[in-house]
Amino acid sequence: MSEPTTAADEPDIRELADIPAVEVISRAAVMLMSSAAEKLGLADPDPDNSPRRDLDEARRVITALAGLITASVEYLGPHAGPLRDGLQSLQRAFRESSAHPDEPGNGPGEKYTGPVH
Repeated sequence: MSEPTTAADEPDIRELADIPAVEVISRAAVMLMSSAAEKLGLADPDPDNSPRRDLDEARRVITALAGLITASVEYLGPHAGPLRDGLQSLQRAFRESSAHPDEPGNGPGEKYTGPVH
C-alpha cells in the first residue's frame, strides 16, 4: 500500500501567471538555443558526424530564436546581451556547418538581426 503524499513531497510548482514575462521569454530562448545546438550537432564530440545534425531544422529554430529575441529585446534588460551573443554564436556555427553557406544577411534569423559574419 502506498503512503499518502504530503505538501513536502510535492515538487515546487509555480503558476504560469506568477512567473515574470522576462523569465518566460528567457526560458523560451534558452530552450530554442538548446534545440538549435542539438540540431547543429554541437552536443556531440564530432559535430560534423553527429547523427542528430539537421541543418534544415536548425535553420528554423535559429530563425524563431532571432525573432523572439529581436521582438522582446526591450524587455530583457540584462538578459539581452547574453541571449544575443548566444544567438550570434549559433548563427556563426550554422554558417560554418553549411557546405554552401548563405550570403551574409540570408542566414537563419538574419532578416531579424542583420548580417552575421
